[in-house]
Amino acid sequence: MTLYVVRHAHAGRRSEWTGDDRTRPLSDRGELQSKGIATSIDQDRDHDATLRVLTSPAVRCAQTVQPVADQAGCDVSVDDRLFEGAGPGEVASLLEELTGAADDGEDVVVCSHGDVIPMLLDLLVQAGMEPERNLVWQKASMWIVRRDAGSWGAGRYLPPPDRA
Repeated sequence: MTLYVVRHAHAGRRSEWTGDDRTRPLSDRGELQSKGIATSIDQDRDHDATLRVLTSPAVRCAQTVQPVADQAGCDVSVDDRLFEGAGPGEVASLLEELTGAADDGEDVVVCSHGDVIPMLLDLLVQAGMEPERNLVWQKASMWIVRRDAGSWGAGRYLPPPDRA
């Protein structure tokens, strides 16, 4: 099983958006990044495994992973535990659920924000992930974490597709 931890792609500046921040869409650059993320996941994953795609309720997150779902022929599900401001207990609950999915052989993509991703990565490290480098989480970046025989293994970092 593989877990893909994605930080949403570029969505312009929060300070320049006048509407509800949940509705802030990807920029043109972000749309290109989302396609690059989808390509990277498609090239990496085992196509025999079921894929589940989870996202924060923010439009920019859903738009980031929609191309992944489109390529895999699956739906994108919203999970409030991935939204900005989620607490450590919510993120721990999510990881527990993801671990169960992993043990059932399901690949999972999650898309979230700069305050949630580090909590999730820290919990993965505590659960056995061995990151290949220092933990970072740039916009449009991704961590790929394998789970095998009941253990989280190596964590591989992919920078944003337009900076790789």
